Amino acid sequence: MPMIIVRYVTPDPRPELRAQIAGLAARLGAEKLGKDPGVTAVLVEPADPGGWFIAGNRPTDEGLSAFWLDIKVTAGTNTKAETTAFVKAAYQGMADLLGPLHEECYVYVHEANGDAYGYGGRTQNGRWAAAYPG
Repeated sequence: MPMIIVRYVTPDPRPELRAQIAGLAARLGAEKLGKDPGVTAVLVEPADPGGWFIAGNRPTDEGLSAFWLDIKVTAGTNTKAETTAFVKAAYQGMADLLGPLHEECYVYVHEANGDAYGYGGRTQNGRWAAAYPG
């Protein structure tokens, strides 16, 4: 049940990127982190290139794209190897979609406590307890 938020800038606006980025993020969540695509939510937000700075410069002024991907998952559900594979694949997948990237693009696998994270009015630990009573 991950929530994935992706913000990005490109030198040239391309409206079709939003759906492509959403598809990539959900696919990688399933492939690399084992997350159920049926309960994966993705929010893709193009950012104002004039407001995105890295080391005081706009990457788009240099012909580069940039992104921030934040995926929220329940703590303890993934190994270090899985999160490493996700970060690597997300960076490469975004480079394939956006073109040349500034190196300072970030992927954050945010592990949230299962008692403080859920959907449909139930926490993840509550769901687990219902599935494994006793």
